Amino acid sequence: MSRRLLFKYATHGFKARLVTLAAASILYGSYAAQPALRNDSNGARLGQLVHTDEKLSRGSKSHSFDESLAKEDGRISNTNVDPTASSEEDVPLFDSNDDGAWAAFSSHFATARASISSIPWSSLGDRIADAVLPDWAQALPGYIQKLQLELSAKPGSLANEIWQEALDRDINPEIEIEASVRFSKELCNEEKDFRMRRRRQTTKALAKYLDIPDSEIDPEDVPTIAMCGSGGGLRALVAGASSYLCTQDAGLFDCVTYTAGVSGSCWLQTLYYSSLGGQRHNRVVDHLRQRISTHIAYPPAALDLFTTAPTNKFLLSGCVEKLKADPTADFGLVDVYGLLLAARLLIPRGELGVNPYDLKISNQRAYLTRGNHPMPIYTAVRHEIPLNTPKNDLEKSDAPESLKQKAKEEAWFQWFEFTPYEFWCEELDAGIPSFAVGRKFKNGRSILQKNGFGQPEAHSVITIPRTLVDILIEVRPLIKGLAGFGGIDDLLEERNDDLVKVHPIDPASVPNFAFGLDDTKLSPTTPKSIFSSEHLELMDAGMSNNLPIYPLLRNGRDVDVLIAFDASADIKTENWLSVADGYAKQRGIKGWPIGAGWPKGDAPEDLTQAELGQAEAASPQQAAGKIADIREARRPQSKTPSAKDTELSYCNVWVGTTIERQSDDEPPHSKRVQPDADWKLMDPNAGIAVIYFPFLPNPKVAGVDPDKSDFMSTWNFVYTPDNIDKVVSLARANFEEGKEQTKRTIRAVYERKKAKRLEREGKARISNMKKQLRESGDHFV
Repeated sequence: MSRRLLFKYATHGFKARLVTLAAASILYGSYAAQPALRNDSNGARLGQLVHTDEKLSRGSKSHSFDESLAKEDGRISNTNVDPTASSEEDVPLFDSNDDGAWAAFSSHFATARASISSIPWSSLGDRIADAVLPDWAQALPGYIQKLQLELSAKPGSLANEIWQEALDRDINPEIEIEASVRFSKELCNEEKDFRMRRRRQTTKALAKYLDIPDSEIDPEDVPTIAMCGSGGGLRALVAGASSYLCTQDAGLFDCVTYTAGVSGSCWLQTLYYSSLGGQRHNRVVDHLRQRISTHIAYPPAALDLFTTAPTNKFLLSGCVEKLKADPTADFGLVDVYGLLLAARLLIPRGELGVNPYDLKISNQRAYLTRGNHPMPIYTAVRHEIPLNTPKNDLEKSDAPESLKQKAKEEAWFQWFEFTPYEFWCEELDAGIPSFAVGRKFKNGRSILQKNGFGQPEAHSVITIPRTLVDILIEVRPLIKGLAGFGGIDDLLEERNDDLVKVHPIDPASVPNFAFGLDDTKLSPTTPKSIFSSEHLELMDAGMSNNLPIYPLLRNGRDVDVLIAFDASADIKTENWLSVADGYAKQRGIKGWPIGAGWPKGDAPEDLTQAELGQAEAASPQQAAGKIADIREARRPQSKTPSAKDTELSYCNVWVGTTIERQSDDEPPHSKRVQPDADWKLMDPNAGIAVIYFPFLPNPKVAGVDPDKSDFMSTWNFVYTPDNIDKVVSLARANFEEGKEQTKRTIRAVYERKKAKRLEREGKARISNMKKQLRESGDHFV
């Protein structure tokens, strides 16, 4: 073989095979980002129940991936291997007549292994190999062979052990609990109970935070405080953890009733409510220092975790359980991404003390039992494009413009929330217990397995994909300076409606609990596609709003103060606070500060009125989406605002009003509350107070700029300990700038609630006195 041909084979053929192998080798545990639930009464761990379909579990025949598992990998030359061919020496993974998800997955893995094994490693000279290939590449066949053995169906294999534990009622006690859909606008009973328990804790915490004697605080006067972080990958995770750490050190976090996350701030909540974070944000930061200095996709580190106990079982169980439990399950790139994140974020330093208890959201109920911690809310969205006209018809030049416009206008995002108690959708006014996520439902009831029990809680994905327009927005600061990308802003403005429908990565999917229902039980806003879809395809909620505001405004949560830490990309141009205006109007939420967020400077005066007028939509999510579209369309018409008009500080406060408007005129923008104008917050008609901390550069911390520092890109997956220390320093400096204003805001809201309570009690006493006098015959009353 000539050197030229050898080099071409090594660089081209190997790269193709390596890509195939890399995808296959990490597929096994993408659902490892999720949890196993423990029964506190007996300390049992919960794994994952698998489907008991006879054809998946009987294992009566031995079938292999290829014909030569026992041979040395370097001697294999035939890549056209039948992955279902049988041999006594081969490793069985599935039956040849099995067309379920596990069989398909196994077949892909077999092909990948055969492909990588076919490379003539011995013929690649050391000099060529060293020049072209990394050192770890030649160890890949060994890793794959080990994975193949562990993921076989033979007795004693790792996959067999996972399968057996999944069927064990002692390990998964919740499979004996029948689940059904709850139809209601109200909070579930478990959350209502939590609110009462948490109120007792926040009353004490508020007394300490505001330096008021415990005996002087009435629990009714304590504000319900919610805190949320933003999306933005590891930047949002590290910045959010650092900001939350500052609030915990200040005593503020103990006063919080709810936290909410999207994307990176969901990862933060997962770590906080785990054995790794220990419900202390300083431990979360320390854990990040130890774990994220290695790229999540660095093969040697990842493959070591997948092939070595105990991390292999911890990570790979999610893949085995998911594919065995649901023969129709989909498994895609987002699952791979979830596995890689889990391998970095949910494995402790030393890699031995893995705790399956950290993997399921429902396990986090244990931390809420006494109300000692805020209740976390995780978010995802479903992209609804209800128009049934085929895509090709829409692309035809002679397609009616009205049809094209309708397709654009009717697409919106439905928000779903995961809490330790419930998986719920406000637009459907329905939800299921969190332990039932992963079960199939029909007509409002979970479908039992052949053994008479339900499936245990499915492993939830740690991350979900976004649309192409969101990815372009995130990378816009990085590519604007490259040749050919100078017009990226024009592209986003011109093609936003089209790009928002493009999903480069397939959504994550879970069984649809609304399958088989009809509009007599669900909310009138429910799209028809929900009733016939067996799975819900969920994506990153940051596509709709990079701040998880909507769940915090849900009726019954009665949030008085919302504290938002925003580490989004381009926070000055993507005004996430104001996107909630349409949602608040459509839902009839009183007290939301209309116009909160970055000022628009010299934008047209009728902008808000036009936006809110367009917010008349079928759902709050659709209303918010329409407002975003209107703002994007109007952006070229607006003059460039002055720096003075558009600059916010490190801490910004707005307050809404609860006054009912007597005219059809839209309410004016809420003005920022200046540090010396706390009296506005104490007005009896004041509404929700929003405290907004944008993650801005600070001259007190030199060399760190969230917009310019390369390591703070959303798409950077490596943070050195020094990088993390810089982010912590910046977060602390920024929080210190607004620390006192935050405390004054919360005190003012507390004083307002106290004054209103005393007024109510005074009126009640007078009313009771008059009633008693009337009953006693006093004719002057």
